[in-house]
Amino acid sequence: MAELICDTSVLTALHEVNLLRILPALGSRVIVPAAVEQELCQGRKAGYDLPDVSSFDWMLVCLPKMVPELPNAAQLGFGESSVLWLALETPSRVAILDDGVARAVASLLRIPFTGTLGLLVDAKRHGLIAAVAPVLDELARHAFNMSQRVREQVLNAAGELTP
Repeated sequence: MAELICDTSVLTALHEVNLLRILPALGSRVIVPAAVEQELCQGRKAGYDLPDVSSFDWMLVCLPKMVPELPNAAQLGFGESSVLWLALETPSRVAILDDGVARAVASLLRIPFTGTLGLLVDAKRHGLIAAVAPVLDELARHAFNMSQRVREQVLNAAGELTP
């Protein structure tokens, strides 16, 4: 199992559907950039229901050792950049990103990545959840954006789409 480096959106989405528990089951270690921890803390201070990284003994907060220039850097948030920087330090790590620009940069840099939806498919394959479809419905209730085409691709990958 690879180490997972999680962005804010992924932690938020999994928290909203009460599935943060899948992370330590899918990765050898769950890394949260300090910038992501700070974003979550600021959100909680503003009154949002967001996870508190310090309450999970299996989440490790890290600072990147290097901060090289990234392609499309102006379009990336600090949390997303931090995920990418940490992934560059150890190529066997998997960046967990939902943002399209961040995923495109990961692809350019040949950083292995997935997102919330990919984690859900993996969680089903590992028997951590019974079905993906109800989780997608719950994510939609929490304003998680996904097109019908993406929903169908995810359900197909999870073996839940009937032809």
